[in-house]
Formats: sequence, structure tokens, C-alpha cells
Amino acid sequence: MTRLISPWISCLLGLSLPNSIPDCLDGAERENRPNIILVMADDQGWGDIGYHGDPLLTTPNFDRGAAAGLQFERFYAAAPVCSPTRASVLTGRHPNRSGVFKWGYSLPTSEKTIAEYLRQSGYATGHFGKWHLGSVRRSSPVHPGHHGFDQWVSAPNFFDNDPILSHQGKAEQHTGESSMVTVDAALKWIEGIAGYDLPFFAVVWFGSPHVPHEANDDDRAAYVDAPEAKQHFLGEITGMDRAFGKLRLKLSELGIRDNTLVWYCSDNGALPRVGNTGGFRGHKAKVYEGGLLVPSFIEWPAGIDSPLKIASRCSTCDIAPTLMELAGITPDKDPVVDGVSLVDLIHQKKTQRESPMGFWDFTIGGIKTPSAAWMGELLEEQARGGDLPPHVSSVNANGPRKPLFTEERYPGHAAWIDEDWKLHRIEANDGTVSWELYDLSDDPHETHNVIDNQTDLAHEMREDLQRWLASVANSYDGDAVKSPASETTSPE
Repeated sequence: MTRLISPWISCLLGLSLPNSIPDCLDGAERENRPNIILVMADDQGWGDIGYHGDPLLTTPNFDRGAAAGLQFERFYAAAPVCSPTRASVLTGRHPNRSGVFKWGYSLPTSEKTIAEYLRQSGYATGHFGKWHLGSVRRSSPVHPGHHGFDQWVSAPNFFDNDPILSHQGKAEQHTGESSMVTVDAALKWIEGIAGYDLPFFAVVWFGSPHVPHEANDDDRAAYVDAPEAKQHFLGEITGMDRAFGKLRLKLSELGIRDNTLVWYCSDNGALPRVGNTGGFRGHKAKVYEGGLLVPSFIEWPAGIDSPLKIASRCSTCDIAPTLMELAGITPDKDPVVDGVSLVDLIHQKKTQRESPMGFWDFTIGGIKTPSAAWMGELLEEQARGGDLPPHVSSVNANGPRKPLFTEERYPGHAAWIDEDWKLHRIEANDGTVSWELYDLSDDPHETHNVIDNQTDLAHEMREDLQRWLASVANSYDGDAVKSPASETTSPE
């Protein structure tokens, strides 16, 4: 597959004087488009943040960011587990369309990412931290470099303190608290970019607060009255908050904070036992509200000059379409995109996201990706002068695949949200289907199934959900028949 090289990299390779780099960029590439930083937590639920009222947790930097900018009151991860949501952020598409069904599945390069769009329009692009969309070894066909990132310092999955990360395929041992290591890697790159007259796109994905919880002593010290397991969990979030605070401060010191859009969210709902769903039903791995709702806010002084709260329900699928509109990019016409641009909401021209949202947790197992073990093996092998191949799931990610779905069979738990109504479709392994309907405005915790009292509405929403499920299945099966190996975009 042919991948375009970023214009700024082309300039850099051809010039010896850094101050000459902007001369290679045309007027459109010098426009005052925002720098963009996407920050994502790993397993932070809706209630696992100070400004949502957790009785123990202190997150002053997250709280300041949310208070200064735009705060989403009901923001949904596209999936109740990690890898699928990450795919949705980069593509704007429901992850089942691309086959990223569960944790550990690779994102095929047939999926064009927001990083590729931005790079082609003149942005410098970098990924830092958890990847979890394929192997990060040098020969991997699905590492961040094959998805539009010029620079990457990444891990195949979650990681803890003193992590080994892959810098463009080279294993490097880092020292320090994991979230700070991630931010430091991003800031090192951002500082190098900031002197040039071009925008940048940085993806900063933390490995916390995923299990096992191993907080720094200083970070857990504030929670000594909590059980030990809870101390480490809350301490990891405090570590993330501290790293986020350093990111905000450095943007100010570099003089680029005003026109840098920072979008924060998490990849799925709260963990059972230690996490805080905010009282919503379910938790991580469930399609009920507690498994999907996550904290999210945007801080962008040049574009959001006063605090704003959005009550409309939005999702991680909306991130890519929003960023593309802000960057003045017209997307390709071929692939079905589930997300919508939120620019009119951000600029207060609208108050409601106008399209329904679909969710589908397909019944299939995940793929184990032991980051610490894999990165340790890679570090040792490269120290001996060798290298290691990627996991077979990444090797085969762009190859032919077989269709999975048959007509009217959509195994797993799906849901359809239309304004304040949420319809659940739960298909068991034997093909039997049960339905639930909730009025989220009156019953946000999904305790009263009113499907028998809303027959007309339920029928209409059922048909909408069935059509959407068929579209998602067709995206995957259509790609399977045609094989994404030779495609540059999805063939729908």
C-alpha cells in the first residue's frame, strides 16, 4: 500500500536550515489551524474524576481543564472495552466495521485514520503511549507509522511504571511513573515542533488506570484511609492528573496553549469493584450506561473562550469528524462514518447532536497482548543485535478474511440511542433475542424497562437499529469478500 509522506518531513529531509522549513509549506498549510492533542485514559469511568463528584479522588488539573473549556455531560465510548474505542477515535467509524471487535484486535491499514488525513494536509503527527491496535515492532504492518504517525513512542497494550516502549520499532527502557513518561515523550516531540510554522497532532494515550494498579507512593499517599487496592487505583489517576497538568503548563510556556485544542476522554466505562460509574448501571465490558459513559472535555482557549457544558449525548466516533472540519479537511466519500462533527455544538450554533448512535459488543473473544513481556523480549533481542517479528494477529491484519455475519444474526449486545431513548438488543448464542427500552431522561440508571408501554416507538427504533446492524455487518463482510489488503479505503 502506498502511504504519503508528510509535507513537513519532506521539507526537513531536503533542508539543512530549520528556519527554512516553513518556506516549503504553501499558504493553506500555514493557515492558523489549531494544534490538536488527544489525551485518553485507560479504564477511567464516568465517576473516576474529581469534577464528577468522586468523594475521595482529587484531580485538580483535569478539573481546571474541564472548567476552563467545554465539558461533555454525557460522553460515550464507542465500545465498552479498549481497542475498539481507540479504533473509533482514529476513524470515526464503529469499530466492528473494521473488525476491531475486542481488545487486542489490529486496525487494518484499509482504514484511513484522522492522523493520515491531518498528515496529508500539513500536520506533524505523533503517537505516544498505549496503542493496542496492533504490534509496535519494527516489521509490524499495523504499527502507528502505518496509520499516519510520523513519530511514535508506543506500547502494544497498557503499561506501568518504568515501562519499555517502542520508539519507531526500537525498544527503549524508560524510568518513572507511566503517565509522566508518556507526557514527557510527547512534550519532547512537541517542543521540537513548536518552533516551526506548522500545526501538530499528538495522540497521548495513558496506560492508567488499567490493572494491575501500581501507583507511586506519593500519588497513593492522599488515599491512605482507603483499602490498599483502591489506594493504588486512585493513585494512578492522580498520576495521570499530575502528568496532564505538566502538559497544560508546558503548552503555556511554549506560547502555544491558546491555539492548541486538547480533547480528553477515556476508552470505556468504570472498572468493577474499584471504579466509579457515577451510579449508572453496568461497568466496563457492558453496553449499559456504566460501561460506556466516560469523562470528556475540550480545552481550546482560542476556540472556546468561556466555560461551556454540552448536555447532548456524543461519542468517541465524533472526534475524527470534528477535527477534520476544524482542520478544513474534506473526507473521502467511500467509507460509512458513524460519527458526526460537533463543530456547531462547540461554537454554540446548535444544542443537540442530531443523529442517533449505535453500539454493538459482538460476541467474540479478545486477543491477549502482554505488553510488558513482549517489550521485555524485544529489548533483550535487540540488545543482542537481533529483532523479533510481530504477533501473528498483526501479521494477518491486512490479509484476506472470511465473512462473519448471516442475515438477521447479530450476536452480542447492541444498543441504539435516539435523543433520550435507549433500545437494547441482546442476542444469545442460540439466536434468541431480547429487547429493553429505557427513557434516559427519566431513568438514567436503566432500571425500568418500558418496552411494553412504548410499542410504536420501540418498533421504530427496532427497525433503525436493525438497519444499522446490517450496515455494520456489511462493512465488515464486504471488506472480507474484497480483502482490504489491496484497498486504501473501505469499499462500502
